[in-house]
Amino acid sequence: MHSLVRRYLKTAIGFLAVGLLIGLWLVTARELGWGHVTPHAVSAHTHAILVGFVMLMILGVALWLFPRPAKEDARYQPRLAEAAYWLVTLGTAGRVAGELARALSGSAAAWLRWSIVLGGAMQVAGLGIFFYTMWSRIRPVGSAGREARGERF
Repeated sequence: MHSLVRRYLKTAIGFLAVGLLIGLWLVTARELGWGHVTPHAVSAHTHAILVGFVMLMILGVALWLFPRPAKEDARYQPRLAEAAYWLVTLGTAGRVAGELARALSGSAAAWLRWSIVLGGAMQVAGLGIFFYTMWSRIRPVGSAGREARGERF
């Protein structure tokens, strides 16, 4: 397993831990009255789990399992997969931190709102770059011949 794949997967597990802790805080606040659950806190939890954990896990597994790029493939570039990792990771971390800061402080400062928007834009850019660079790796390798012979799977 390539080091970039391991980084995707281990970072995903880190986001899972963060998301679970935020979720525990949210359910405790709601059920025991130990604080007020805000939409920003729910958004932080959602982004930690769905983008930080689920998407990074999917991206890491895709990078690991998809067929190797063809020799003539100029589209796939490992540096783009690396850039996508940093954009999604830093964007998600920034988004989660910004949403939590708004939830805990109640601040609606412009810089804080813009940091959340920037984090979201980084997530979108990272996912776009990842799928752009991986698109050519979504192809039949051994299955094309089996499909041509009528095999169903």
